[in-house]
Amino acid sequence: MIAVLAVALLVLPGLVVDHDLAGARLAAADRLNAVNNVRTTLLQAVGGAVVLFGAYATWRQLRVSQDGLNATREGHITDRFSRAVDQLGSEKLDVRIGGLYALWRIADHSAHDREAVISILAAYLRTHLPWPPQEPGAPPADVSINTVRPLESRAADAQVALTSLGVLGQERRPEWLNVSFTDLRRADCDGLWLNGVNLDGACLEAASIYQVNLSKASLIAANLRHAELGTSILHQVRGIEADLRGARLVKADLREADFSGADLREANLRKARAQGAVFVRADLRQADLRGCDLSAADLRQAKLEGALASDRTMWPTGFDVETTGIVVIDDPGAEPDNLLPAAAITRAAPPLRSA
Repeated sequence: MIAVLAVALLVLPGLVVDHDLAGARLAAADRLNAVNNVRTTLLQAVGGAVVLFGAYATWRQLRVSQDGLNATREGHITDRFSRAVDQLGSEKLDVRIGGLYALWRIADHSAHDREAVISILAAYLRTHLPWPPQEPGAPPADVSINTVRPLESRAADAQVALTSLGVLGQERRPEWLNVSFTDLRRADCDGLWLNGVNLDGACLEAASIYQVNLSKASLIAANLRHAELGTSILHQVRGIEADLRGARLVKADLREADFSGADLREANLRKARAQGAVFVRADLRQADLRGCDLSAADLRQAKLEGALASDRTMWPTGFDVETTGIVVIDDPGAEPDNLLPAAAITRAAPPLRSA
């Protein structure tokens, strides 16, 4: 290879010059300059080729190394995934919690595994917290909510699974997720992303659901008595026949939600945005509707006796307030943001007058 290169640099330039002269004669000094110019051009071309070849070789080596690193990384993730799933079956609470956090971390670092982790978390909640309760030691379904401890203390692993599910839900695939018929009494859901989640038949009594994204979620026949839903997004929620007695929905976004047949007695909907919401056959007796925007809402056959309203309550066009038994009183004014720990966690739920 070196010999060929030497011949090309020593012999080829003279041949090129002679060819270009086509028999013409030059002085020896001029011919030497022409040959040196051709030789310089050839050297530059050879140098450029060497540089390009070196760059290509380096790129290929990097690709091979990267492929090896990716394969090693995937192997490590698979091993971590398997160990984490195995931990979920442990009889020790701390081991199960460790497995849940490991899955959460895997989902954070591997978009490829995110969907599988989210599905596992949902299945964990369904199997470990069924509603009605079936697990030994779980609070019976018919006990007072004030005797039920917060989820984070009675089932810490389930609270971790719920929290990780709600955090990962911001970029969840698939968008629809089944967490139906689960026992989430006094759960802490504050600030989570539960949009599109199927919570049909679930019990979220006295749960803290403050500033939660529940848009397009399904809450059909769910129990949300005394739940804290202040400032949460329930846009296009399906809350058909849900039990929301005593629930706090202050400044919540209820636009286009469907609460057909729902029980909203004693619910607090002050300053809620409920434009276009459906309350057909809903029970709103003794509910607080002061400052609530019900413009374009469907209130056909809704029960409103004893509900509170104010001059700031906005009604659908043509709605006759005087024939419904609604009590119009002074508006309470601006609603402060809930900066304290969730009421559902820190305070006992008051007895329902409508029970």
